[in-house]
Amino acid sequence: MDPRTPVLVGIGVASQRVDDAAQASEPLDLMLAAVRRAASDAVPEPARLLAGIGRVAVPRGRWRYRNPGGAVARAIGAERAVTLLASVGVLQQTLIGDACRAIAEGETDTALVVGGDAGYRLLRAGIAGGVASEQQQDDAPDVLLAPRDELLHPAEARAGLKMPVGLYAIIESAWRAANGWSVEEHRDRLARLYARFSAIAADNPFAWNREQVAANQIRNASERNPMQAFPYTRLHCSTWNVDQAAALIFCSARRADKLGIAVSRRVYPVASTESNHMTPVSARARLGACPGAGIAGRAALDAAGLAPSEVDLVELYSCFPVAVETCCEELKLPPARDLTVTGSMAFAGGPFNNYVLQATCRMAQLLREGRGRHGLVSSVSGLLTKQGFGIWSSRPGRDGFALRDVSGEVARALDTRPVLESAEGSARIAGCTVLYERGKPPRGVAVVDVGEARAVVETGDAALLDRMESSELCGTQVHLGPGHSFTL
Repeated sequence: MDPRTPVLVGIGVASQRVDDAAQASEPLDLMLAAVRRAASDAVPEPARLLAGIGRVAVPRGRWRYRNPGGAVARAIGAERAVTLLASVGVLQQTLIGDACRAIAEGETDTALVVGGDAGYRLLRAGIAGGVASEQQQDDAPDVLLAPRDELLHPAEARAGLKMPVGLYAIIESAWRAANGWSVEEHRDRLARLYARFSAIAADNPFAWNREQVAANQIRNASERNPMQAFPYTRLHCSTWNVDQAAALIFCSARRADKLGIAVSRRVYPVASTESNHMTPVSARARLGACPGAGIAGRAALDAAGLAPSEVDLVELYSCFPVAVETCCEELKLPPARDLTVTGSMAFAGGPFNNYVLQATCRMAQLLREGRGRHGLVSSVSGLLTKQGFGIWSSRPGRDGFALRDVSGEVARALDTRPVLESAEGSARIAGCTVLYERGKPPRGVAVVDVGEARAVVETGDAALLDRMESSELCGTQVHLGPGHSFTL
């Protein structure tokens, strides 16, 4: 084996559920707890391992720290480490792949990727009418990663689609129509899928919610499970008001040997692939498809020399159901197999911009336990905008570690349409949903085909909203009126 082969040697997860926000740890403290657990997971005396970390990468959460990686590095005695901060819109898999690349290319012998969020602490502070305080930082990271383009088209923002759930629900409707399912049949399918996820979460010691939930409770809206954007109830959506952090410590095979880390504790990153091509939802010609997942996923499998059937454990990014469904379809995974090892972001918890680290910790744990030889973890950024994949194994890859960016291939494969700021006349629905916002009446939003272009339109008509939730309107001709409105 090449002595520079990157190896995952330490995993650490930290969480809390403290109702008094004043008594709860802030996100940076949760991250530090996760790092120390990861180090203790790797070696009995972790100080030497921590001091040798040469790279610390952190995905941004719902906090105001300017350079959390620097604070972590100073706290663990790795003051000379290069620090990276990734803005929202950068794949979490990008940080993992970059850490492994830095080791494989000899930039460092040891790298840390850590992230965390304290959404429950923020929620409890808001309920109490207070503020969740944080440490102040004046320094800046050595490297700041940011997306090149905007995630949201101005027409989508104008229609009030600023929260991801609405646009994901629109994609879901197009996916449903493309598969020929009725509205009721589709809702049943989603409920069964997520009921299985809740059962898996019940077996995950790191999960936020370990209570199994019946399919009908997930499917149907209720006071505790309100509709968010049809057909998504709250239990279909990522649970982001959680206090969770996770840390991954990588080192070269050479340093793992010097530290005496047992081979049985090592998990190998075999391949990391990503697509960073960005196209707004309403501009995608095939609204219910995600070709980037297929291209990036197959690139990862090919680099690892694996067929989809040879992957024992799978974790598909599960911010909303359609992210799971389209990825499963693109990779030709048997739909009957389990598609998560955590229990999904709905039940295991979806800390803001940090879930892939949580999922990778769980994947590594299961591989160590011999529950499989190969695992796949997918990553999504934005509105099903970017896609990333990591292949993990209990054995070294046949060709070492592979890192590939397939953004160019995805750009060539993704057909687009211009999006109009306004339009009137005849159009055809490409995807639609009914949005439910607290304190406001429900309203319908649709992405429509206007000739070879697109538009984003709205309606508040009660009869039309009922139709949108009871029958398939994708493909239906509508009339566009003034004020970005539409009628049948």
